[in-house]
Amino acid sequence: MKRIILSVLLLMFCFSAWSQAGEKQMQEKIKAQKVAFITERLDLSPQEAQAFWPIYNAFEDKANAMRQNDLKEVRQAMRRGNLSESEAQNILDQFMRVEDKMHEAKKQLVKDLGGAIAPQKIIALKSAEDAFNKRLLQMLQQRKDRMEKMRNNRNNRNLP
Repeated sequence: MKRIILSVLLLMFCFSAWSQAGEKQMQEKIKAQKVAFITERLDLSPQEAQAFWPIYNAFEDKANAMRQNDLKEVRQAMRRGNLSESEAQNILDQFMRVEDKMHEAKKQLVKDLGGAIAPQKIIALKSAEDAFNKRLLQMLQQRKDRMEKMRNNRNNRNLP
């Protein structure tokens, strides 16, 4: 019995590690596509790209940390639901503090990019980010649809 439990735990651990590795690879692939997309959309010269990407990557790291860490409690409370009025107000206050930090980070990004690329390209950055995110969501939806179609096909083959 101990062997069975140990085997199941080992399998769960392996699947968890494999899933995390796959997720990390997917994130790296998306990041590489984003770099190529934005570089092309902004028509960055090699010199501009060399100045732009360290600044932008530092901003992205800061923004991702805020989303993952600062908003963690907010997301958990939203999933939990059934908040009292005071709990909801505390969560809203916390959310607004994070939004303020995010806004300050964006202002700093614009300021920092001012010495790296032209103002027109800073403005075009928002459009490029939006276009990339839209494209990414479409690709993810298509992938989800394909997976669902494959599942349905497998289920249909198993029917009598």
